[in-house]
Amino acid sequence: MRSAPYEQSRSAARADALFASALQRSDEPSAAQVKQAIAAATHAFGDLGCAARVAQEYGEHPETAAGRMRWARTAVAGVFGDPPSDPGYAARRSLASGVCPAPRAPSDMAGRPQARAVLQAC
Repeated sequence: MRSAPYEQSRSAARADALFASALQRSDEPSAAQVKQAIAAATHAFGDLGCAARVAQEYGEHPETAAGRMRWARTAVAGVFGDPPSDPGYAARRSLASGVCPAPRAPSDMAGRPQARAVLQAC
């Protein structure tokens, strides 16, 4: 079974990574701290891992997850100049080229053949 094509916009991937990071709104982080937290979370979990952590948090604690995501999207917009509210959330591009738009695999799964097969299924 093929997975549905999915491509995350750069700002959405950054927001997911910030959401999944240990950085807290109460820390009143600087732009450098936000960038460092995004880089660390992306390196540790990969784009898919960050998105999975967001989904898990929305499933377990939806009342707090929404506020954290609003903060993460606003912080990303402030640091990178991305629009804070992307109506489509994920950028949609034509797949006419046949290129799979799968996000990067988490670093701890990169060498596992089954992980590559899942991520390259489209």
